[in-house]
Amino acid sequence: MLNTLTRILQAHLSEKAREAALQGEFLAPTDIEDAVDEFISLPTYQNVDRARVIAVLRERFTVRAADHNILGDNTDHQAWLGPERIAATDWKFWRRYEDHLAGSVPPDSITSIDNVTRDILERLEDPRRQGSWDRRGLVVGNVQSGKTANYCGLVCKAVDAGYKVIIVLSGIHKSLRSQTQIRMEEGFLGYMNADSGRRSVGVGLLDGSLIANTGTGRADNANFNVGIARQFGIAPGGTPLLFVVTKTVPTLNNVISWVRFYANGQEGERRFVQGVPALVIDDEADLASVDTREQVFDEDRRPDPDHDPVETNKCIRRLLRLFEQVAYVGYTATPFANIYIHDKGTTPDLGDDLFPRSFIVNIPPPTNYMGPSRVFGINDDADVGLEDTPGLPIIRDVSDHADTDDVDEIRGWMPPKLVHRTKHKPLYEGESRIPPSLRQAMMAFILATAIRRIREPGAQLNSMLVHVVRYTAVQKRVAKQVEEELAKIRRRVRYGDGDATPTIWDELRTVFESDFVPTSSACSELTGSDCFGLPAWDELEPRIREVCDSIKIKVINGSAGDILDYETHRGTGLDVIAIGGDKLSRGLTLEGLTVSYFLRASRMYDTLMQMGRWFGYRDRYMDLCRLYTTKELVEWFAHVAVASEELRRDFDYMVNIGATPKEFGLKVRSHPLMLVTSAVKMRHGSDMRLSYSGDISETIIFKTDEGWLAENTQAVRNFLSRLGAPQGGVGGGYIWKTDQAAVLEFLQHYQSHEDARRADTRLLSSYIKKQVDNGELAEWTIKFVSSGDAAARHFQMLGLDVGMIRRSPFPHDQQRSGSYQIKQLISPPDEWVDLTAEERAQALAATIRNWEADKRKNKRKECPTVIGRREAREARDKGRAVLLLYPLDPRERGLPETAPVVFGLGISFPKSDTAKDITYKVTNIFRERGGDDESL
Repeated sequence: MLNTLTRILQAHLSEKAREAALQGEFLAPTDIEDAVDEFISLPTYQNVDRARVIAVLRERFTVRAADHNILGDNTDHQAWLGPERIAATDWKFWRRYEDHLAGSVPPDSITSIDNVTRDILERLEDPRRQGSWDRRGLVVGNVQSGKTANYCGLVCKAVDAGYKVIIVLSGIHKSLRSQTQIRMEEGFLGYMNADSGRRSVGVGLLDGSLIANTGTGRADNANFNVGIARQFGIAPGGTPLLFVVTKTVPTLNNVISWVRFYANGQEGERRFVQGVPALVIDDEADLASVDTREQVFDEDRRPDPDHDPVETNKCIRRLLRLFEQVAYVGYTATPFANIYIHDKGTTPDLGDDLFPRSFIVNIPPPTNYMGPSRVFGINDDADVGLEDTPGLPIIRDVSDHADTDDVDEIRGWMPPKLVHRTKHKPLYEGESRIPPSLRQAMMAFILATAIRRIREPGAQLNSMLVHVVRYTAVQKRVAKQVEEELAKIRRRVRYGDGDATPTIWDELRTVFESDFVPTSSACSELTGSDCFGLPAWDELEPRIREVCDSIKIKVINGSAGDILDYETHRGTGLDVIAIGGDKLSRGLTLEGLTVSYFLRASRMYDTLMQMGRWFGYRDRYMDLCRLYTTKELVEWFAHVAVASEELRRDFDYMVNIGATPKEFGLKVRSHPLMLVTSAVKMRHGSDMRLSYSGDISETIIFKTDEGWLAENTQAVRNFLSRLGAPQGGVGGGYIWKTDQAAVLEFLQHYQSHEDARRADTRLLSSYIKKQVDNGELAEWTIKFVSSGDAAARHFQMLGLDVGMIRRSPFPHDQQRSGSYQIKQLISPPDEWVDLTAEERAQALAATIRNWEADKRKNKRKECPTVIGRREAREARDKGRAVLLLYPLDPRERGLPETAPVVFGLGISFPKSDTAKDITYKVTNIFRERGGDDESL
């Protein structure tokens, strides 16, 4: 009843809300209250909770969704979705789905889905277009941000436009496939196939007249298996057909066999289905789809025709080739692997690889999304223009899972390194029991669930995640311990503790008052929301008793039953502690997730982010969410959050300059202990075409070998000696002017760390030489930076008094053996040392213009008064560059006071329209360091 009424009221108020949005305002609370009062006066809705309906609508109408951006390439594409075609199409599947969304999704988010899916559909091909066509695209969202809702909307519109076959490749686990099938049944099909026959669900309850067929169902055995494939006799081309299948070789081969049976066209040796437009949706497109085998290219960049891709990639490409008219759209929240797909990868029999040559779409999340940057915050140590933002106060440190005195990290309840893996017995202080931190997390879950029952009366789904290890045998032992601890809590709640202190009620109340009360208050202050009020303890106590009795423990093993449990209990409610590993790390949504206990580390950006099941939408209970994890994992997540934001910002920049997908310049911030994605997925990282034009290069990793440091110190000494006396002294250092010859000679002697990547002196020298040949980079300003801090340690070099610079290092336990890693080297004002007054004014004007152009998405409200780093480089004449030398105090890395100075090198390059891209080989450039410059 509540969903029905909110859907009606949302539609009723949407036009007034749009008018308010045009004025930069939200819908007035009185408008909502008046509309609610009007409807609940009707007999049908008299028993609806007025306050709750108003709260839900107020929250929905204050959500804002930012505009999406698209990199597009219209090669072999015919524009088709103009006003006439839109008006002539009966968007019946989409309108039904749109109405369905209004029951649970904010209006601005629905508008965003409408806009995004229209733009994606427009970049697919007209299904009425005759002849052969093949479009490839990628949609980048956020973890748990609504990608399924988006592609369900795309499917509805594609079918309305005339696409006949829809194939959704839904991950590699049957649980995720089942969940996706359910979502497609509710949002597109409108029915499910049950033992008792076809039953209306979702959109089918609104309008059951729209017809589409499906070759799959929600049960484990309803994937497109051999039995179903043999009996499935519906030919493609008539009534729209939907398949939701696992991205596994046997299942894909079953689909291929079915399609091949109806092949009625041929071109050379290729056979295909003629005149049946197909749309293939690749969910989690960075998983399994990417060809991890290296495709070799000859000196003319022609691919090896005998290349043999991995089987899953091969199946997907073979499936696409079986349709004369096909569109492929990948969806992912972690595009790190997809951006390394070689844009020229192809084979004669399989056609092109899955590079998104036609378009890449970036969908920013709406304001009610709780994502990585919101949970962990943004700390722009590198000062690349990201806005610093605080994280949410919901993270709780876990340190009792391992023996802190064990340097080998092999002892404890769940140590980082499991010696026996599947045989590991989790013991805390020698006993088979959970550590205190997990017990506290369970108590937090009990409290959060009880509070939600008061805030949101009615059936609810509440989940707690325990993800500590990948091995199922160990997960079962953990589940047993959790079950035993829950049983103890239940007994104590039911029967009391006698004279023992503290009682279970004392413990729960302490957690409530010391954790929940201040956290809810802090969340209200951070978000400006008034929906995070807490009940009084006396009101909460009876709900706690109910919750303790209702919680179930479930080990997630990947079966459809895991998902169907949610569906079965949607009308009655379910409180569950889900314990699992790999099956919880991709795509799977835990309904009503509040508390996460997470210890499972991964050194790959994409894998780590996908494990974050706590990201998503937590309307009305964000303040009740808790993440129990380690300090190291918090630092890793925070780093990946910044890297992701930086990648998205660079994407937006490339959209603004009109770039195409093949020009998507892919700088992903590195980390000393982590990989962007698996090494095999970065085999073609060698084709990341990066340029130093308008960019900086800085060394942030150094060796701690004193001989290596001494050689770099001597290289600096010789360089400055050649330059003679400083030609100027400014606050914070000494200045010289010189030419490119002196700089190139210095770069021959200064040694960069082998993992310095963009600060590799060989790459720098190559770029400078090429730009000198173009008549650029002839004039250089050298700044030898010196600290003015009174506490700085000083040393003498060539008669100059120099104060050592201090930079924030990575924590000691995150430093590589034999290396010294800092977070950033260059201070922005040092880059501007050579700018003329005119160039500074030009840079500031450009900074303000860019801020104004991006004002809607820019979190900084005030007009900038300091020039931006990118704008400063663009204002500099392309004949000049700046080389910066930073003498770092070796004691910051624990080196002895007598150790040589650690010299950091930074170069600020001007923007150049003649710059040649440098092939930056992320994974293998350093084992090819003997190659000649032409290989760059």
